[in-house]
Parts: sequence; C-alpha cells; structure tokens
Amino acid sequence: MEKRRQVKLEDVAALAGVSKTTVSRVLNNRGYLSEATKQRVHEAMEQLHYCPNAIARQLFTQKTNLVGLVFPTVNDPFFGQLEAGLDECLYENGYRTLMGNSQNNPQKEEQYLQLLLNHQIDGLIVGAHNQAMPDYLQTNLPIVSIERAVAPQIPVVASDNYRGGQLATQRLLDAGCQHIIHTNYPKDVMTTNQDRRKAYEDLMSQAGYPAITYKVNYDTPMEEKKAIFARLFDEHPEVDGIFADNDTNARLALTAATEAGRRCPEDIKIIGFDGADMTRLLLPELTTIQQPIQEMAEAAVELLKEEIAGEPADQYRTLPVKLVEGTTA
Repeated sequence: MEKRRQVKLEDVAALAGVSKTTVSRVLNNRGYLSEATKQRVHEAMEQLHYCPNAIARQLFTQKTNLVGLVFPTVNDPFFGQLEAGLDECLYENGYRTLMGNSQNNPQKEEQYLQLLLNHQIDGLIVGAHNQAMPDYLQTNLPIVSIERAVAPQIPVVASDNYRGGQLATQRLLDAGCQHIIHTNYPKDVMTTNQDRRKAYEDLMSQAGYPAITYKVNYDTPMEEKKAIFARLFDEHPEVDGIFADNDTNARLALTAATEAGRRCPEDIKIIGFDGADMTRLLLPELTTIQQPIQEMAEAAVELLKEEIAGEPADQYRTLPVKLVEGTTA
C-alpha cells in the first residue's frame, strides 16, 4: 500500500492561492489579513486535513501553552481537588497541564522540575514543601506557589490560616475544652500551616491553658501516624479537644479516640482543617475549617497569567476560610 504523503504548508498555500508566509500568519494570527484570505486558508487546511506542526508554532510564538504542576500527591482530598481545579481553570484559559507528585521528596521534586523545564513550559504552579530549592531561585520562569513558602520572590496564594486556627481553637474553648492538643508539621517546615499553630498558641495563652502540639509530617507513613495518635491518648489522658491541622489527621484522631474508649463529642471534641468535597462526602459529621479550594486555584492561575504577561503580580494573596458545622465539636 502506498504510504500517504504528509501534507505540508506549501500544499495549503498552493490550494488557497496564497504564499507560505500568508498561511503562517493565518496559523499564528499575526498581521492584518482579510477575512476572505483567512477563510480560503482555513478551507484549504480542512480540505487537505492539514495539522499544523505544534513544535514549529511553539518556536515561532515562543509559547507552549503548557503549565507544570508540582504538588505532594493527588492521594489526598485537598490536593486532589486543588489539582483538579487548577487543571480545569488552566484549560479554560487555553493551557494544558503537566503534573508531578513529589511526595515531599526533594530529589523527586527536583527531577520533576527539571523534566518540566525541559518541556519548555510557560509557567509553574507548586505546592511542595521544599523551599529555597536552587532551581526555583535561579529560573526566570513564572512561578506561583499555593500554601507554601518556596522562595522570597515567588508569589503565594493561601487561605487565611491564622483566622482558621482562631475559629477552630475558639470553637473548642467555647465548648468547654481546657486540654486542647494541636497537630502540625515540625516548626522548620515553612508552610502556612504554621499560621494555624500560631493562632492556636495565641488563644491557648490568652485562655491560660498550655499549648501542646504533636508533630505529624505530611509524608510520615500511615502506620506511624496512627501510632502518634495512639500515643497522644496514652500520654495525655486528660485531653478533651483536638485541633487537627488537616482532615486526614482529624480522621485518625477520631479512630484513636474510639480505640481509647473515648466518645466524640461527649468525651472529646475534634476539629479538622481543609473541608474538601470528598471529605465532606465521606465524613460529613466532621466539624472542620473549610478552605476555598476552587477560589485558590483560580487565584493562582490569575497570578500566573499576570507573570507570564510580564505584569507585576501580588506577592501574597489571602482568601477567607469558614467553619463548617459537624457533630464532632
């Protein structure tokens, strides 16, 4: 069977009765062209089933319409919903996405970053914890971070974590809790989660109660996390309230409380943080602080578009949170 010859730019030009330059200008929407000329070129392309060479167009426009995403994992309700929201919002703005999940591993994150940069992406949206990575500091690529302090010059989109910490802690105090324990990352992890800790510590100090935070790293294996919560109840049998820094940890706290023979909310009250759609579906009884995940995605894309266009972008954009009622607190 005779191999079908690939249709070239000059074939379109010949059929449309124009020059190759004119066809190129139509493809890239450059310069003034009459509607009649545009129509002839498009009709010729359709008749010949001509597919423009994407790589050639990228070289001409210096744009790939690709945006890279680097986040810890999609195996988490918050990050899964956030990445889905980013992908949808970027698509609506004419961009495709390349995703990499770093599992908070600096080496893996660096490999993903190099892979994305090799694809000549137009911009990057990140949510990993590995701040001050040289590749972020040295590249001139437009970058926006979500809920993470990556580097001083990179804009950050975050929810109002301090206000969220206030809402959660005050809710437990108003319910009569006096021995409230918080969970969070170690203090050397530069994430906006630390604002939740700060609010908790401030309100506990004002109330005259001790502030106790258990360290739970995001990438700690699940069995180790379970052991941490079991130890929490062994070491602090007086605990009557838990403010978990995310809904996954709140779920683990609920399970550990049950195993310790504690009833919720009668014996202990628990509040989470994130309020992702999947969590609300699977654990509707959880009282939690809900982040505006879709709005965060939209804000990150808006800032990235400004950076790509060479416009000055906000260095920090904060979005409001709200308390979602449940029966656990």
